[in-house]
Amino acid sequence: MPRQARIDAPGALHHIICRGIERKKIFTDNEDCNNFVERLGELVLQTSTPCYAWALIPNHFHLLLKTGATPISFLMRRLLTGYAVSFNRRHRRHGHLFQNRYKSILCQEDSYLLELVRYIHLNPFRAKLVSSFEQLIHYPYCGHSRLMGQLQSEWQDCEHVLSHFGKRVSSARKKYAEFFSDGTAQGRREELTGGGLIRSVGGWKELSALRKFNVHQHNDERILGDSDFVESVLKGAQEALLRTDQYRQEGYGLDEILQLVACMYSMEANEITGKSKQPMRVQARSLICFWAVRKLGLTVTSVAHSLGISQPVASRAVQRGEQIAKEQNYSFDKMRKSIMTLPSP
Repeated sequence: MPRQARIDAPGALHHIICRGIERKKIFTDNEDCNNFVERLGELVLQTSTPCYAWALIPNHFHLLLKTGATPISFLMRRLLTGYAVSFNRRHRRHGHLFQNRYKSILCQEDSYLLELVRYIHLNPFRAKLVSSFEQLIHYPYCGHSRLMGQLQSEWQDCEHVLSHFGKRVSSARKKYAEFFSDGTAQGRREELTGGGLIRSVGGWKELSALRKFNVHQHNDERILGDSDFVESVLKGAQEALLRTDQYRQEGYGLDEILQLVACMYSMEANEITGKSKQPMRVQARSLICFWAVRKLGLTVTSVAHSLGISQPVASRAVQRGEQIAKEQNYSFDKMRKSIMTLPSP
């Protein structure tokens, strides 16, 4: 069965779970953990991605991230690739480190943010990496220690989480601690990590109640939220796919975007491709990468190959192109329509 495409959009909340291949350890000691945390922190800051919760377990990790200006897939690709290369080099091993691709669950923030923060931060306690709440407060490889003020990481957004418990940090931490301790009796919550309809309706109890009344719910294993939320997310994703299909049916490909941007910048198409660092060419190339990846759904690798640049350069160009489009108010649809209506020379 073909795997489903990931769903993402600015402002989307994601619970990310990634396991080691064959459930083997991906963190063998503190040096591995510190390496991963440092990489995560740098990427979160570079991409302006809010991080609300995280926890490292020897054979897997959890993250709670909110999509900012950069897609979560971009951050995760760089995080996992960079860490795997350094891990393999340090431990003199070869091959895949992670099991398949990471699981990313798009979550309804209003209903599940705090539940997910608590669930994720309780993982080291459930895994018996610490024996008590007191130890968990000081455990360095979990975001709980930052929320409680015992450790500091500028890249973790503690302020947003604590704001749900009060305006004053001290009183907010106290209420958060009470909320946190109440979660110990809940055990493993399948609706926060499991799949399909159970997740969509919020658990077995809710699902059983709905079945009694023969109520049918919209559900999707990639989404955690109520029926209306699931429906709206899927509708938005479908609309994005329809726009991509429309562009392709109209004959739009990378060459057409190249010609469009060349016209915008009053340049020849062959002036844009290649590794030139001339500012105007870099801007034009960045806009091409951004629109090709986000509007046509092309892979960064294929775009990089076509433009004669490396994959990392193309990835950064997508980010830069998004910023340029935002600052200059460049709309792909408006630009292509305006170019199409220009009189022929």
